[in-house]
Amino acid sequence: MDWFPFGPVGEPTRISSFDEFSQVFGGLHPQSQASYSIYQYFQQGGAIAWVVRAGMTADDAAFSTSLVTAMGELTAIDPYVFNLLCIPVMANLGDLQRELVAAAAAFCEAQRAFLLVDPPASITTAAQMRTWLTDTDGIRHMNAAVYFPRLLMPDPLDGGRARNIGASGGVAGVYARTDAARGVWRPAAGIEATLAGVDLMPPLLGDADSAALNPLGINALRVLPGLGNVVWGARTLVGDDQRNSEWKYVPVRRTALFIEQSLLTGLRWVAFEPNDETLWAQIRLSVGTFMDEQFRRGMFQGHRSQDAYFVRCDPGTTSQRGIEAGVVNIVVGFAPMKPAEFIVIHVRQVAGQPAP
Repeated sequence: MDWFPFGPVGEPTRISSFDEFSQVFGGLHPQSQASYSIYQYFQQGGAIAWVVRAGMTADDAAFSTSLVTAMGELTAIDPYVFNLLCIPVMANLGDLQRELVAAAAAFCEAQRAFLLVDPPASITTAAQMRTWLTDTDGIRHMNAAVYFPRLLMPDPLDGGRARNIGASGGVAGVYARTDAARGVWRPAAGIEATLAGVDLMPPLLGDADSAALNPLGINALRVLPGLGNVVWGARTLVGDDQRNSEWKYVPVRRTALFIEQSLLTGLRWVAFEPNDETLWAQIRLSVGTFMDEQFRRGMFQGHRSQDAYFVRCDPGTTSQRGIEAGVVNIVVGFAPMKPAEFIVIHVRQVAGQPAP
């Protein structure tokens, strides 16, 4: 989301190509950071984007408020959902960036989505990046990741001269491409996570830089011989080694978000069912079937389903007080595709409601 030359303001619009974006919102514009990021999203393999145009304002503070308002409009796309959020212009808002990133990350947590963050254009070296993240430590969140360095894209509006843009749009395209080809549980990083048609901001990162940045929760973009530009990190912003977070890795967090969203969507039918043992057995069967399908797709570790996941919905998860309040709690655990113990998520649904 950002300001665009034209198009509906504050109205999420489903876009399936950059040509369609150009028709609806005006295409590339030098004052619109997101227009270049949307171009990169589709260039790197993205298929569907929800675009929200924010209103133009007189100052950065008012524009930040406009972005938050536009962001909230994404809740109106039901029954569709979004799972990635990019707001590239945040990197241009100086001291307001920290506050806006925190708001966007909290919004993503509530919507079971994931935020991609860009550092400011002035951050060009690994040392500067480490200092920037330390100074803006408040942006660390389990539903967010940052990628460095920024990209250089040939700008057709400026005779093909290189334009400095945030990597979030292009990396989002790599996420989308990886999700479609390999699954959300696979990292959008490594030799297949290439970024075509762009250069990386110099100075280029070496092995030592990458080894120093990734343990801090900063995902490096690298140029590798024979491969070109690749995403070379898959950590969330709570992925620094000292935090020892269960949400250290992006694919683990996004797998949990995918499962939670899928269950919340798939269990809407329970709302008007009696909240009793019969319902709980039906929920266990429904959720167990879904989890077994994901296990067979390769989402979890383990050779047997009982080693890969568990589902609980019984008197131990929903108390009598919860029953009287019309709440049913489901506890789901899964063994993610990395060396780790079970990750446990809690899903709460309403039940026992009067029929409409």
